[in-house]
Amino acid sequence: MDALSLYDLNALMRHHIECGMPDEYWVQAELSDVRTNSTGHCYLEFIQKDPHSNSLVAKARGIIWSNIFHLLKPYFEESTGQAFVSGIKVLVQVTVTFHELYGYSLTVQDIDPTYTLGDIARRRKEILDQLASEGVLTLNKELEIPQLPQRIAIISSPTAAGYGDFCHQLQHNPRGFFFRTELFPALMQGDRVEESILSALDQILVRQDDFDVVVIIRGGGATSDLSSFDTYLLAASCAQFPLPVITGIGHERDDTVLDSVAHTRVKTPTAAAEFLISCLDMTADRLEILAGRL
Repeated sequence: MDALSLYDLNALMRHHIECGMPDEYWVQAELSDVRTNSTGHCYLEFIQKDPHSNSLVAKARGIIWSNIFHLLKPYFEESTGQAFVSGIKVLVQVTVTFHELYGYSLTVQDIDPTYTLGDIARRRKEILDQLASEGVLTLNKELEIPQLPQRIAIISSPTAAGYGDFCHQLQHNPRGFFFRTELFPALMQGDRVEESILSALDQILVRQDDFDVVVIIRGGGATSDLSSFDTYLLAASCAQFPLPVITGIGHERDDTVLDSVAHTRVKTPTAAAEFLISCLDMTADRLEILAGRL
């Protein structure tokens, strides 16, 4: 009986795969276990889950060589506003390879950001639909901002330029209105954004009678970090918060889920300060008219 060595069998597999699948293929999958080594190569897994049970039905090892990854990653993140991390769904162009030692893998050649944008939009819609079905989607928008919103709870990173811009704009308003601000520090980028902001909201909730409004600001920062503001827990907490929530997350792109449930969404921290100043401006103008009538 003739027998093959394991290496010979794997070499035969490699030959058949390379001959039988010589083309590039577009593949839909979810990213898992994304990591980059010191040479800039990106190693990851592609997975597919059953839509009903959420159990794995397929998995493949993947690699993006550094010469492609250093172009592909910023292009993808700028196009989608989504970090290239585990858990997102992608449409990638791959070649199929088989190595005698490392086995079957997919080598990424290109990526289509529009597919991921569609998935992000779908997830945002699902969260908003769930909040609507629970009857809480517009609760924060239905709150009235006080005529003199001068006591402001700020959720931001203390080192963020946007926080400094916000405070400077308030303090140097043309009519000299007084504002009392208190910072509740939170992370505005990274994996702990949701947890950090929820903790700050809890601290404010305990002292809600001390404040008129809550302002969540994030000046600048990577566009890819915006996905942190698209979570159900964060949106549900802000939607049901007993004080009006103003967001100035510092981006020109489509609204995040947090923007969609907040009482008022503005583009930048400076614009958030201008909005509050305008509220006092309107009240001061009304008082001047009334004083004139008297």
